[in-house]
Amino acid sequence: MRLIQLVILSLCIVLVGNLVTIQAQEKTLEKNLSKDYARVASQIMGAALVEGQAYEKLEHLSDNIGNRLSGSPQLNQAIEWAMETMKADGLENVHSEMAKVPHWVRGQESAEILTPAKHRLTILGLGGTIGTSPEGVTAEVVVVRNFDELDKLGEQVKGKIVLYNSPMRKDLPTGQAYGEAVRYRSIGAVRAAKYGAVAALVRSVTTVSLNTPHTGAMRYEDGVAKIPTAAVTIENAELMQRLFLKGQKITVNLKLGAKTLPDTESANVIGEIRGSEKPEEIILVSGHLDSWDVGTGSNDDGAGCVIAMEAVRTIAKLKLRPKRTIRVVLFTNEENGLYGAFAYRDAHKDKFDKHIVAIEADSGGTRPIGFSFKGSDIGFSLIQEISVLLRNLRSDNVERSQGSPGADISVLVEGGVSGLGLRNDSSHYFDIHHTDADTLDKLDRTDLALNVATMGIMVYVLADMPQSLPR
Repeated sequence: MRLIQLVILSLCIVLVGNLVTIQAQEKTLEKNLSKDYARVASQIMGAALVEGQAYEKLEHLSDNIGNRLSGSPQLNQAIEWAMETMKADGLENVHSEMAKVPHWVRGQESAEILTPAKHRLTILGLGGTIGTSPEGVTAEVVVVRNFDELDKLGEQVKGKIVLYNSPMRKDLPTGQAYGEAVRYRSIGAVRAAKYGAVAALVRSVTTVSLNTPHTGAMRYEDGVAKIPTAAVTIENAELMQRLFLKGQKITVNLKLGAKTLPDTESANVIGEIRGSEKPEEIILVSGHLDSWDVGTGSNDDGAGCVIAMEAVRTIAKLKLRPKRTIRVVLFTNEENGLYGAFAYRDAHKDKFDKHIVAIEADSGGTRPIGFSFKGSDIGFSLIQEISVLLRNLRSDNVERSQGSPGADISVLVEGGVSGLGLRNDSSHYFDIHHTDADTLDKLDRTDLALNVATMGIMVYVLADMPQSLPR
């Protein structure tokens, strides 16, 4: 018995010793990353800022192709452009991977207050809504601030149009404020339909408006009647709120020409720099190529696509060959379904253990401020150390992410892959989000270049550092 105890004790000592050694190696790695990669970080920074092509790429995508809704000819054109561009940029294994996507078409739309006085309403049908008859839906409007007020009214909204006038709060962090407000856009129609409403209107999810409506995805629920739904501007929502509080009867006519066609074929676009020592290990960097059918999708997410493309082009141009493979993925159909992400998951799920980290750029192209991270404590420490290399760019802030740091990469994060999201100055992001105002003129050439430098440095170090980022 004593012999067995001695053997067990010896094994414990060895295991503890190994653990201490591993932890010491990790600490040493953390301390050395910012020093060992200082020179190459300067090279990437210089190339991105002096010789970058991000603005020109985004200019072509925005002006020569335009908005790129799932199922549209413009999205197909963008896919072809992205493949040709990646090949010209010197990426390897450039190809597309098919994904079935929804095909929703907006059609003509209008809305008008008929009583107590005529007012033309500025609207955008929400993505996925059903259409109306050519004559439209004409009904009395009931205004609520939240779901609690709707529930209190209950069956009183039967046969009426429900308007959700729920402001996006200015006193909360932007992401949290958006999350609270967007639920009325997402499920407002379902909640209203359960009480017999004939249509739903939603205050646009923004804090700023110059009579600009914001579209976005909504969804229906099996077993609940589908009713037409659209976003109205802040100005329109407040007008109807004032009339409602005065006890005046508000009658609105809503016409939506929307229809949903059969699912169609689209594709994710992929290109790589193959790793020199561990090519099977993948550092994935991504954006989404689709957009809504308003504006030109320059911020959401044309900017993210060109940031990912340019970061990897810069590494290739400098003839840097990292140990691990860097894979660019431009996802299709992020905006109204994530079917591109699901297609990637299904095609590569047996190799998720080889995906070291998935990175997403989907918060515009304004000045970069850092990254959000989902993963292990050791991984977080390593990301912080790499971010020391970003101090001169003022993009070295790293924060923990409670959920996935990106919508498309969520399918990988759920599979255990560490996730990184590029963070930008979002102070004005939701001013133009999902609107006709999402156009190239809102972006600055230097800001785009700073994003490329930030992404390029982070991606290269993750792909080349001695130890893989631990999960």
